[in-house]
Amino acid sequence: MEFTLSNGRNIPCPGFGTFKTPDGNICIDSVREAIAAGYTHIDTAAVYGNERSVGEGVRQSGKSREELFITSKLWNTERGYDSTLRACEKTLKDLGTDYLDLYLIHWPANEMQFGSKATDINLDTWKAMERLADEGCVRSIGLSNFYASHMQPILASANIAPTVDQIEYHPGLLQEETIALCREHAILVEAWSPLGRGKLLEDSVLLKIASAHGKTTAQVLLRWCVQNDVLPLVKSVHAERIHQNLDFFDFTLSPSEMEETASLPEARYGSHPDTATF
Repeated sequence: MEFTLSNGRNIPCPGFGTFKTPDGNICIDSVREAIAAGYTHIDTAAVYGNERSVGEGVRQSGKSREELFITSKLWNTERGYDSTLRACEKTLKDLGTDYLDLYLIHWPANEMQFGSKATDINLDTWKAMERLADEGCVRSIGLSNFYASHMQPILASANIAPTVDQIEYHPGLLQEETIALCREHAILVEAWSPLGRGKLLEDSVLLKIASAHGKTTAQVLLRWCVQNDVLPLVKSVHAERIHQNLDFFDFTLSPSEMEETASLPEARYGSHPDTATF
């Protein structure tokens, strides 16, 4: 399955995430296994510290670069125009590729940490992202963990609009305001932690729905994302789960099952972009 970005490029679904995947053989092997299983969208980030291993896993997969969609992200210490350009150059070198399919600003600068300068920092960073896109070393640019308030100044002044916003999204954290703004501007929403960092897998409502379809709760959660037009990112270093997390396209959740899933208690498992200080 693929979604189409606002710039006309296709992005495969689901994405294979590498957050907290240890650098070295574990990362190399899991990326190679994922590509062998059928994933063609690999998601990493500079701060994960595993870009070199992701690149090696890609090379060992035997797939050509053009067959794969690779995402990375700019870390917070590299915000700003010149720093962004240098950071992307290093990411490309570490991954061993001439281009990224998607490059994201990992977190917005927020007022808690930067006061009135936060918006200017985000805008300067976005200008650099636009230059990277213009130069062709990045084919699509976007955001991560940007809520509506962080996105609006960029949308008001951008020459190239963001194509993606990657946010924490799962039952219990529906992000309705941010998703509404993304829909208005044809920005694809990607879900990190679509399984609630594993905390949702034993939920009784999801277990009942999964049993009705002969599926796992993880597969129900991934299906729920896709039926909400959200692209989920999944991760595992275990071969069985890597394969299981692709097996959610042969069933459909009913409207009542979608509603039941969406009605799970409110929960957040990651940092809030307005209060993050890293």
